[in-house]
Amino acid sequence: MGKKSRRRVKAVKGQMPFVARTFGGVPGECDWVALREMVPAATATLKIAGTDKTVRVCSLLPGANAGLVRPNGEVWIGLQVEHNFGDISRDLAHALEIGLGAEPGLPIAMTDAGIGKRLQDLVATDATFEVEVHDGFEYWIEDVDDTDSARAMLEMANRSITPTVRLSGVDAAYWTRIGERRFLRWVMPHDESTLLNALARLHQAGASALGEGIRLIGSFRAHGLRVPVWELPGTLEADSLEQPAAEFATRLDEALADKSELTPYTNGSLCVYVAIAT
Repeated sequence: MGKKSRRRVKAVKGQMPFVARTFGGVPGECDWVALREMVPAATATLKIAGTDKTVRVCSLLPGANAGLVRPNGEVWIGLQVEHNFGDISRDLAHALEIGLGAEPGLPIAMTDAGIGKRLQDLVATDATFEVEVHDGFEYWIEDVDDTDSARAMLEMANRSITPTVRLSGVDAAYWTRIGERRFLRWVMPHDESTLLNALARLHQAGASALGEGIRLIGSFRAHGLRVPVWELPGTLEADSLEQPAAEFATRLDEALADKSELTPYTNGSLCVYVAIAT
């Protein structure tokens, strides 16, 4: 056998197949997207299927950590992380599996997730996903010694936070203030083409705004879902959007149910909308 034949061939770790809707099938899919992509400080409780165990899901953990096991044994996982091994749902499931078997008081040492279970295989699908939005990252130091270094880290993180409020009357709609400007970003679960058609119908009918001066400025795609964005005038606060958002949801449901063929004029509105939405 020649030298080349005796050389070991490095094994390539398999990757999970691509899935467009990363969190599809997980309770609270739209809120998972929001916490992963745009909500700075929020938490929710996750129930593990077939057990009485719960896990705390956090938008962000110190150092963008994948997770940690609290001194009391509670497992926390972070959504806004620096690693990405190809399938975020698999990454999070892997971090969760590591955390469930780790010793209390330790961070989760993330490794290449490879092929394995996804969140959809671990999460109890009949459970709720109740999001709590926080004004800051004080939840990081709940029930632990408040050291000077921890306080300094907390203060630094809080300086970078963007004020965010989740509306209570509709699902996965988040008011936010970025600098002097205010926006509503609303993660929606509908099929992308169907949603864009419905938004085009509303836009053409002059019904896409949430009220005077609250105009729909476009949307972006995140984890297979569309996130329409409205810009808000002046100093409009989140509580002022509850009724307009609920009324828009009713109009949107009607537009989604409209299966009539789009007219050339409505198609033109859709083209304009898509141009600013992508």
